[in-house]
Amino acid sequence: MSRLLVVEDDPDIALALRLLFSRAGYEVAHAADGRSGLKEAYAEHPDLVVLDVGLPEMDGWQVLERLRDVSDVPVLVLTAHGQEAEKVRGLRGGADDYLTKPFANNELLARVEALLRRSSTGQNSWASQVYDDGLVHLDPTKRRVYVKGEEKRLTPTEFRLLNALVRHAGAVLSPNQLLTQAWDDPTGIGQERVKFAVLRLRRKLGWSDPDESPIESVRGFGYRYRRPGGDA
Repeated sequence: MSRLLVVEDDPDIALALRLLFSRAGYEVAHAADGRSGLKEAYAEHPDLVVLDVGLPEMDGWQVLERLRDVSDVPVLVLTAHGQEAEKVRGLRGGADDYLTKPFANNELLARVEALLRRSSTGQNSWASQVYDDGLVHLDPTKRRVYVKGEEKRLTPTEFRLLNALVRHAGAVLSPNQLLTQAWDDPTGIGQERVKFAVLRLRRKLGWSDPDESPIESVRGFGYRYRRPGGDA
């Protein structure tokens, strides 16, 4: 049974979510504010966090940032704001998915199921052999990544994104191709998600400078990983 953590300060919404997830067969914990949510996440290690943005004491963005510092747990952000800026902020902050209130229960359950399926079985969809080109060492079985011998912590989506790029080293992958390979449900997801995920991946791997990064943008086409000493 998958364990979900709902971080939501509105008691009516929190109750509705707990009932919805419990009836769907999930074990559900609840926290009513950001600090309590972080403590619960650290202590119980849930399989997925459903995170409201408008929380007291510590808002959802701060909670997301703290979670991403220590964990790659899938996070689905709930926001009452339909503005594009809020969605962009969620993607940049490392959210795996988001929904704008009000939302349909069936859509929420479908998104939760997709995130859980991806985090629990996603690595089995990749070739099991270790990738190592002298710069990047990637182990799909252990889901570990090293750059120049230093281990890097990646979220499941970031790991799949890097895996797709290195396994197709030298080839340009379009945003749609990367959506298909790194996200379970690419339909309805804007291509800007790929852009922000690549930016975050570069930063985590220490390749923030585009001119020095082996993950390069090919304007109008997509992204390519260049192996050390060549692009083949």
